[in-house]
Amino acid sequence: MVKNFNLSKSQSLSKQCIIKGLTDFYSVFNYIKQLPYGRLANRSDYTLILRENKGTCSTKHAFLKAIAIENGIEDLKLCLGVFKMNAKNTPKLKLVLEQHDLDYIPEAHCYLKHNETIMDITFGNDGDPAFVDTLMHEEFIIPEHIGDYKVELHQSFLKSWIANENLEFSFDELWKIRESCILAISK
Repeated sequence: MVKNFNLSKSQSLSKQCIIKGLTDFYSVFNYIKQLPYGRLANRSDYTLILRENKGTCSTKHAFLKAIAIENGIEDLKLCLGVFKMNAKNTPKLKLVLEQHDLDYIPEAHCYLKHNETIMDITFGNDGDPAFVDTLMHEEFIIPEHIGDYKVELHQSFLKSWIANENLEFSFDELWKIRESCILAISK
C-alpha cells in the first residue's frame, strides 16, 4: 500500500474529499472502496463518484489515481488489464457463461499498482485479486483513459480473441454477452 498522505487543501478533488471529512489518502481509499458498484451517469467522469455515491473499477481507481496526482504521488500507477473473467474469479456470472457455452470472456479491468503490488478495491479482497492469474494484457494509463480509450482497447481485444479462437459469435453478440455478465455482477 502506498504511504498515507494528507490531502492538499488547494486541489479540486482533494477539497471535495476534505468537505466530506476525508482528509488523508487512506480515508479516501476506504471510503471509495465501500461505495457500491455501479456505472456513473457519465462513465468517463470519475469525479462524479462523490456525488453519485457509486462507481466501477474504472471510476473508483481513476479517482484514487487522480487524488495521488493532485498530491504529487507518482509511484501509484493506474492499470488497465484484460483478464479471463470466469465463474471461478467472478462467480455471479457462472449462469451467463454456461448459457453461451463459454469458459470465460476477456474483460477489461482497472486497478492500482504500487511497487508491483496490485491494489484492487472492486474485487472484494485484500490479498491478490482473483483475476491476477488470468491476466492476458496489462498497461499503465492515465485517469482520462478510462472512457473511450478503455472501451476501444477492450473491443479491439475481443475482436482479435474471436478471430484467434475461431468463435462462432459475432463481435456484437459477444459484446451483448459481456453486458449480460456486467449486469449479473451488478446485482
